[in-house]
Amino acid sequence: MAPKYGQTTMTSTTLEIRNSQKQQLAPLNLPNRLLLGPGPSNAHPTVLQAMGMNPLGHLDPQFLGVMDEIRSMLRYVWQTENAMTIAVSGTGSAAMEATLANAIHQGETVLIASMGYFGNRLIDMAGRYGAQVKSITKPWGEVFSLAELRSAMETHRPAILALVHAETSTGACQPMDGIGDLCREMGALLILDTVTSMGGVPTHLDDWGVDLAYSCSQKGIGCSPGASPFTMGDRAWTKLQARTTPVENWYLDMNLLSKYWGPERVYHHTAPVNLYYGLREALRLLCEEGVENAWKRHQTNAEYLWQQLESIGLSMHVDKQYRLPTLTTVRVPEGVDAKAVSARMLKEFDLEIGNGLGELAGKVWRVGLMGYNSRRENVDHLIDVFKQVL
Repeated sequence: MAPKYGQTTMTSTTLEIRNSQKQQLAPLNLPNRLLLGPGPSNAHPTVLQAMGMNPLGHLDPQFLGVMDEIRSMLRYVWQTENAMTIAVSGTGSAAMEATLANAIHQGETVLIASMGYFGNRLIDMAGRYGAQVKSITKPWGEVFSLAELRSAMETHRPAILALVHAETSTGACQPMDGIGDLCREMGALLILDTVTSMGGVPTHLDDWGVDLAYSCSQKGIGCSPGASPFTMGDRAWTKLQARTTPVENWYLDMNLLSKYWGPERVYHHTAPVNLYYGLREALRLLCEEGVENAWKRHQTNAEYLWQQLESIGLSMHVDKQYRLPTLTTVRVPEGVDAKAVSARMLKEFDLEIGNGLGELAGKVWRVGLMGYNSRRENVDHLIDVFKQVL
């Protein structure tokens, strides 16, 4: 009898195909790498242990308490009192997108000051949300002066100025003095990318007049990727409430997420519970150390790294006054294959460093000393490996 519509007959050939698709794999076994690239970084053992705990439901009162603790500690690390401070369920790029999706109104002018790869990503994302994007650029490794930003603001009169505080592609840190005041003078919101600065570089969002900021969990905070800090100040929240159309991105709409993270506790999505466990513990360790002490530790270890690199004949790409303590771009010597060096480090020494992106591809290595990995012994090991490989 022929099978009815929607039914299938099981033949020996079908069984053979299905059996051949079965995967017979050994338990997961991965190398123990030292991650000294642009991220992710190695997490503290306490953080890894926390992520292995038994998950709770995403509306369990105990888990909601964890969320509240995360919010409080994020405010401390960022030095802000913003009520709307959460961790987005996604990587740093999701937090970047959340920031633009909630800040931009269709057709308004957004000025983006780009000094590297992630400034260019802001340009791409902002255009997708209907902004009239204007941009100014600097050579990769340089930063903007306040005068340059003022000139661009006066020319374009934007509703938003967006820029990267710590440019991961170049290792440059943008000075923030006066930029928030300039934005208020011009009636614009200020968006700041703190992906490679939060937890490792002084960040004073309220003092700087930052209206929206975002970061990630796997760098200065010292966790695994996937639970990304986001914060929105009063001016940005007021603008969000004045929208006449919904935020284009449902998943990242802060009107909806605020009801999950806030006192209403309305279901929005199934949170990555174990990642939030890890984020909570990483923030706890950071708070226990003291954020100012963490900033000092990163700076001290970065300066030691720079000295040791120079001692073996290597030089840095960014002027010292603008260098990030979390991410250093090291110039590749003449005649050296940058990718071959980093590949050998990974294969023979289980040590990861990053290669250059965009305009700096093949010209620099990117060395990260972030979070738990910002330790003197890691610098010593890196220099020893550099000596052997070079």
